[in-house]
Amino acid sequence: MPTNINLEQIKRAVRNSVPLTIKTFTLPHETELQLEQILEIFLGEFGQSQIKDRIAYCLRELAVNAKKANTKRVYFREKGLDINNDIDYAQGMISFKEDTLSNIDFYLQKQKDEGLYIKVVFQAKGKTFILSVRNNAEISRKEQIRVYDRIARSRAFESLEEALSTVLDDSEGAGLGIVILVLMLKKMGLSEDSFDIDVENGETVASITIPFSELHLENLTDLSKAIVAEINELPQFPENIVFLQQLISDPESEITEIARQISTDPSLTADLLKLVNSAQFMLPKRVDNIVEAVKLVGIRAIRNLLYSYGTQKLLDSEQKWLWEHSYRAAFYAYNLAKNFKKRKDLLDDAYVGGILHDMGKIIFSVVHPELLDKITNFCAKRSINRDLLEDLSAGLNHAEIGGLIAEKWNFPAPLIQAIRFHHEPTNCHPEHKDVVYTVYLANVLCDMERGLMTFDQIDPKVLENYGVASEKQFNLILTRLSQAFDTEQNN
Repeated sequence: MPTNINLEQIKRAVRNSVPLTIKTFTLPHETELQLEQILEIFLGEFGQSQIKDRIAYCLRELAVNAKKANTKRVYFREKGLDINNDIDYAQGMISFKEDTLSNIDFYLQKQKDEGLYIKVVFQAKGKTFILSVRNNAEISRKEQIRVYDRIARSRAFESLEEALSTVLDDSEGAGLGIVILVLMLKKMGLSEDSFDIDVENGETVASITIPFSELHLENLTDLSKAIVAEINELPQFPENIVFLQQLISDPESEITEIARQISTDPSLTADLLKLVNSAQFMLPKRVDNIVEAVKLVGIRAIRNLLYSYGTQKLLDSEQKWLWEHSYRAAFYAYNLAKNFKKRKDLLDDAYVGGILHDMGKIIFSVVHPELLDKITNFCAKRSINRDLLEDLSAGLNHAEIGGLIAEKWNFPAPLIQAIRFHHEPTNCHPEHKDVVYTVYLANVLCDMERGLMTFDQIDPKVLENYGVASEKQFNLILTRLSQAFDTEQNN
């Protein structure tokens, strides 16, 4: 494996559903090898290594076509020809291949000088793998029609052998190679609709979408459900928390009665006082009276405090870093909601969503040995590879597990959505978009701070929703939130 491939970074991209982008200007051989290695790791995480060679062919074809398209642009400009003019195009293509192959270093350097790049993007989205190749030389309508013509031709062939034995015009990049690519997809049971090429924000984007509806992921879903079913045997929320939840849900309950019940739990009392005296309430003097604290915080915030507190009591994780990460994410989520969304009703859900977003990971950090035994037996009965347990404990599917458990414990819908979709925010129910996007972005800020993500891996829809237009602006937000968090922790 090339030394510049970070195995953990790639696995993290798969498990967190974030895109992994490799950018090159000239696509040298070592970069092609690197791309194949990354592809192999991605497919391995899905348990789909057996299709690696077929997808690798598709990757090579799309990358080489992108490189050729960039070379064509600089060649036409060098010759003073207009690539969008039919006469100029025909004239230029007569000598394009011969001229560029005989002087390829010159043209590769020119396209680098002009900033013409190739970006290969690997992304796992739930049970789907998307491989896209982007280049910033927009495909012309004529070129796009030519590609679709090759796709149409591929329908006439039943096999690769039949296509290869038929003489096709391969004078341009999107010739026989595209036909073979489509046939490769068919051999994997995919239709030609799995391949697409279009223009998006000034880039030509050629993409292959592969839904993995079986094997590894199907087993992973079954295993997740089995784990959640077994978690019935773990302790339920502490009785005093359940009683408090009932009190809060009863419209006849008095504030003094709720305050009295809170005061019977010293730890919960301390958490409430810490919350009401924190910077987010900006009170002129310290509050030590429980009744006053309940009034100031409000019933909605008390309810969310109970979910957070009860979960921590139940899952007293030895992995301290998980809770530390959760607290930081909660602080960031609260302040993002406060400063950007300016909706008071969002503040509490954002904070508790930040606290609980990694509940699936926390569950796995404290599972009892007997639960692991039951899961092992489940794997054996279903002939599921025991390695899937490592995938789960490392984070794969943890959002789904956390969401299922939140449903079981009757958490409110916004919290369930924030937990389940904190890596795939655009899959959430539109009604809960604000809280999910906020928790997602808070988690991303934490990961950026720890060097686990890069700016280009952030979901662009979330950035647009928050009005973040540049990496500089994003880094400024991160710096301010990080400093504010450290200040509060030190006070």
